[in-house]
Amino acid sequence: MTEQTRSLEDLKDALKGADSPIAEAVAEEALPEPKIDQHGRAYATGKRKDAIARVWIKPGNGKVTVNGRDQEIYFARPVLRMMLRQPFEIAGRVDGYDVIATVKGGGLSGQAGAVRHGISKALTYYEPELRKALKAEGFLTRDSRTVERKKYGRKKARRSFQFSKR
Repeated sequence: MTEQTRSLEDLKDALKGADSPIAEAVAEEALPEPKIDQHGRAYATGKRKDAIARVWIKPGNGKVTVNGRDQEIYFARPVLRMMLRQPFEIAGRVDGYDVIATVKGGGLSGQAGAVRHGISKALTYYEPELRKALKAEGFLTRDSRTVERKKYGRKKARRSFQFSKR
């Protein structure tokens, strides 16, 4: 390697001919190992607003159970159930996994967002090659927006008491 390498592609080409561990590492893009427990499930924690969801997924026929109840009963609004389906639709795995989730805190909308975040993370743990598609849609990013706290001397977080001159 007496000549100078001008770009990353030149370096890859130079390493292809060499028999070294660095060449092997560059040649194959290593995906992380699937994180599956002894029961054949992948576990992830999802968060949104004040809601925290613990999510387990395993291969099945698409049954979603939230806090021991079916998703149609727990999330009555169709929009919330659609949120739970989004990661599976992006990954092309509709009705491919059973989901068991326990969720605490927040309201129904925050809980649905937390379960969606947990499902997305669990899918990437079960099938690491899905990470790129889910990341592009923003499902792996934790939505950090939360309610601002109430300040003293104020009616709410920023709202002042009504002012009167008399």
